[in-house]
Amino acid sequence: MAGRGNVDNAGLDLIFNTARTQNSWHPQAVAQDLLRRVYDLAKMGPTSANCSPARFIFVISKDGKEKLKPAVSEGNLEKTMAAPITAIIGYDTKFYDLLPELFPHADARSWFAHNEAVAQETAFRNGTLQGAYLMIAARALGLDAGPMSGFDQAAVNAAFWPDGRVKANFLCNIGYGDDKLVFDRSPRLPFEQACQIV
Repeated sequence: MAGRGNVDNAGLDLIFNTARTQNSWHPQAVAQDLLRRVYDLAKMGPTSANCSPARFIFVISKDGKEKLKPAVSEGNLEKTMAAPITAIIGYDTKFYDLLPELFPHADARSWFAHNEAVAQETAFRNGTLQGAYLMIAARALGLDAGPMSGFDQAAVNAAFWPDGRVKANFLCNIGYGDDKLVFDRSPRLPFEQACQIV
């Protein structure tokens, strides 16, 4: 059976091999239509029963950054304030309310609506996946990404999602990176150490 083709080496480099976590940013703004393209690409990644629990707030304005600032850890503060965009990646704890629209093939809402533990696990897992899709999409469209977990989750939730339905997962700076503060590439585990074929 024929495959579907593959991304060429230049594309793989752009997304994975030479792409780096950015710590410094050029001041160039990111066009909002490009940001929409990033989301429209990322939303196509698979999630369980198409549940799509991720919610994104793209913090661009000075007021938005000031609102975010008290929640960001000291080690992440300077680069976050300098980044053209800081994405707050969250997950909707009641994502299942949209399943009649997103997954009409079955009564998928009932799988989660009365089981808080399963709903929480599903929302967190799939929201994290969607955050990763967002980073890959940003890189694929010529942007850089700098994901971070150094922040006060409760403070971000209170400032940006105060009704409690959506919970913050992680932050990701997005823009045009300046390689001057990129760390040397850290080692990765080889296949033999990280993987099994059974």
